[in-house]
Amino acid sequence: MLIYNTYTRKKEEFKPIEENKVKMYICGPTVYNYIHIGNARPVLFFDLVHRYFNYLGYEVEFVSNVTDVDDKIINRAIEEEVTEAEIAKKYLEYFLECNQLLNALPFNKMPKVTENMDEMIQFIQDLVQHGYAYAVDGDVYFRIDKVREYGQLSGKKIEELEVGARIAEDSKKENPLDFVLWKKTDKGITWDSPWGAGRPGWHTECVVMIQKEFQGKIDIHGGGTDLQFPHHENEIAQSLCMHGHNLANYWMHVGRLGLNNEKMSKSLGNVINVKDLIEKVDANAFRLFMLSVHYRQPINYTEENIQLAVREWQKIKTTFNQLHLKLDVAGALDVQEEKVAELEELMHQFTTALDDDFNTSNAITHFYSVIKEVNKMMRAKASEGKCKYALMTLQSMAYILGFDLKKKRLTLEERELMKSWEAARKAKDFTKADELRAKLQTLNVL
Repeated sequence: MLIYNTYTRKKEEFKPIEENKVKMYICGPTVYNYIHIGNARPVLFFDLVHRYFNYLGYEVEFVSNVTDVDDKIINRAIEEEVTEAEIAKKYLEYFLECNQLLNALPFNKMPKVTENMDEMIQFIQDLVQHGYAYAVDGDVYFRIDKVREYGQLSGKKIEELEVGARIAEDSKKENPLDFVLWKKTDKGITWDSPWGAGRPGWHTECVVMIQKEFQGKIDIHGGGTDLQFPHHENEIAQSLCMHGHNLANYWMHVGRLGLNNEKMSKSLGNVINVKDLIEKVDANAFRLFMLSVHYRQPINYTEENIQLAVREWQKIKTTFNQLHLKLDVAGALDVQEEKVAELEELMHQFTTALDDDFNTSNAITHFYSVIKEVNKMMRAKASEGKCKYALMTLQSMAYILGFDLKKKRLTLEERELMKSWEAARKAKDFTKADELRAKLQTLNVL
C-alpha cells in the first residue's frame, strides 16, 4: 500500500509501527456550530481508511479529539445566554448524530480538551522549563526559532513567513511567528495555571492527547488541508521539541469542498448543514459524491453533481436489491459461493486502486463495473452459487466504501407471496399479479 505523505511530499509504502495494527488520529470538531458538508469530507474519507484497514485485517485504533473550549464556543455561549458546556454538548451531539446518519464507524475514543487540562498545563510548563517557550504577562508563547524543521509539512519558509508576520507584530513576542500556548483571559471559562487564569492555545491540545492516548508516535495523523498550516505545523514543532519526533509517520490531508465554485465558510454563511442535506438526499448518494473525487483534490458541490450521484446510487441499490431478492426467494442466501473470474478480477482492481493512496475515484469505477457484471449475470440466469459470490463481492466493496447496503430476509409468508407473484406473471394472469405486487410493495419487499 502506498500513502501520499504530506510531510515528505511523496507516496510512501505503508509500514505500521506495530505489526498488524494501525494507530490513527484526526483533528475533530470545534463544537460551536452545526457540522456542514465541507466538515464531513474528512469524516467520510478517514472512515473509508478505517474500513479498508479493517478489511485488510489490521487492528485499528482510531482517535479524534473534541475541541470543547475555544473563543468561538465562548462567543456562541454569550450569544445564546447559556454555558460553554451546554454549547459544546449541543453541537457535539449533532456531530455524532450526523456521523451515524452518514454510516461512519464510531471512533475508539473522542477525548475532550476540558478533560485533559491538567496534562496540557503540565506540557506547557515542561516547554517553558526546557526553554522552548516563554511567559509574558500571563501569556505563554512557543519559540519558533527552536525548530529547525519548521515549515517542512506546509512547505513554507520561515524567512517568507517572517516578512508577512512583521506587519502585525506583537510586541510581547520575541519573534512575530511565535504562537500562543496559554492565553491569559477573564472572558468565558478559565483554568488556573502557573501563569494565571486563562485557557490553552489551540495548537497544543492534539500533541498532548496523542501522547496520552497512544504513548508515542502514531502511524497516521490527518485532517483537512486547511489544518496543514499553521495548526499541524505547530503541533509538529512542539512534538519535535518535547518528544523528539513529528507525531506521525504519515500525514494525510483532505482537499476542500466548494459550494457552487465558491469557498464554503460558516463565517460567510455559505454552507449546507449535513442533516439538512440528508433530509433531501440519501446519505449513501452523498457519500458516493464525496468519494468520487480523489481525497487530495478539491471537490465542488452543485445541485447537478449531487443529483447525478443520487441517480447512480439508485442504480446500485436496485441491482443489489434484485440480486438479494433473487437469492432469498430461492432460499439460496446461504448456499456455497462459486467464484466468478470476472468479479474476482474487478475486486482485485478495486483493492489495487485503494492501495494506491486510497484512489476512491478509480475504486468506484470498478464498483460500477461490478454492478454491470451482476446485471449481466442475472439476465443470463447465472447459478445460485455464482450469484452468491456476486452478492458477497458487492457487500465487501460496499463495506469498504461505507455504503449502507442492507436488506432484510424475507419471511416465509413474503417468500410464498413472491413465488405466487412470479407464477402469476409467468401465466400472464396480470390481474392477480398486480394484486400480489401491491401486497409485496405494502410489505416493502418490492
